[in-house]
Amino acid sequence: MTEVVIVEAVRSPLGKRRGGLSTTHSTEVLAQVQKALFDRSGVDPKEVGQVVGGCVGQVGMQTMNVTRNAWLTANLPLEAAATTVDAQCGSSQQATNLAYALVAGGVVDCAVGCGVEIMSRVPMGATIPKEPSVGKPVTKAYWANYEFTSQFEGAERIAKQWGLTRQDIDAFGKLSQDRAAEAWDDNRFASQILPIDAPDLGDDGKPLGTTHRVERDEGLRETTLEALGGLKTNLPEGVHTAGTSSQISDGAAAVLLMTREKAEALGVTPKATIVDTCLVGSDPVLMLTGPIYATQKLLSDQGMQMSDIDVVEINEAFASVVLAWEKELKPDMATVNPNGGAIALGHPLGGTGAVLMTKAVHELERANKEHAIVTMCCGGGLGTGTLLRRG
Repeated sequence: MTEVVIVEAVRSPLGKRRGGLSTTHSTEVLAQVQKALFDRSGVDPKEVGQVVGGCVGQVGMQTMNVTRNAWLTANLPLEAAATTVDAQCGSSQQATNLAYALVAGGVVDCAVGCGVEIMSRVPMGATIPKEPSVGKPVTKAYWANYEFTSQFEGAERIAKQWGLTRQDIDAFGKLSQDRAAEAWDDNRFASQILPIDAPDLGDDGKPLGTTHRVERDEGLRETTLEALGGLKTNLPEGVHTAGTSSQISDGAAAVLLMTREKAEALGVTPKATIVDTCLVGSDPVLMLTGPIYATQKLLSDQGMQMSDIDVVEINEAFASVVLAWEKELKPDMATVNPNGGAIALGHPLGGTGAVLMTKAVHELERANKEHAIVTMCCGGGLGTGTLLRRG
């Protein structure tokens, strides 16, 4: 089996809703992180055979193959083909897993996995406009098989099924904020962040010709359990609030992959090896339990135990997603999202998978750890999984 290694991984800061990155165009943010892969690694971009990107809101500035448009915006070689995939929130993790498969299968020997979402400008629901009507995602024929729930409803049902209380949920939300703040205080993201110069816009929405620099994740908030306990729940009788749910965010990330032979020939040092990947289906009604089954599959297929895993990056779509996963996998929670997750840092939908991959790769190096798992829940009932080994 061909060994596939990651030689560079870069992410933008995660901008808050209507924050520092909200004036940018999706292609321009993604273009900057794509280009940074080559600036930082020294690899000639002509080595890349294919680029696979993830994006959920493929409408407006994110439609017409945003991955390809970003690549050309960066003035990278036009001969490298690009594809944009949609696996909902797991889009760019699945994009990176597909890039891995292209390299492992011998289709190309060097590829890029990446993703982007500027939710401030392409909000959730934008792909299903009322005018003009372009149809709904499912019909009565779907409803005959499954109840069509929302992610908010799924998160609450998971909390109920796994016996999670409001106190459990709030405590996890505070932990995410505390860890993210500590990570920034310790400068742990220094090797992975690419500062972005975003345009300043006038009152008419047009560029003023000046820019402002975005260097830090913008979602962090000082909070207390008392403050979290006073927030209104997302749904009546629910346990999640805005303080224990992922944030609407803007951001992008990219990962450069190649065969180990190629890395050796180019003289670049691998940061991590991709050991295994998966995409599993899960109950579309609970919707967000996919990480349980993705993690179980990776461990079973590789003959490993949860105790073999040193770092886990699991998307904090809602606190109950992680806490239900914890009850099933029984990890050492000190290894899980050690630098905070989407509740504190943000969740730019189609960009998050590549962001988590980038965080995991750099955390293995920084903390001198061996194995990492990246996993996400996705709308419609999917779970993404990637198993990494340092070096």
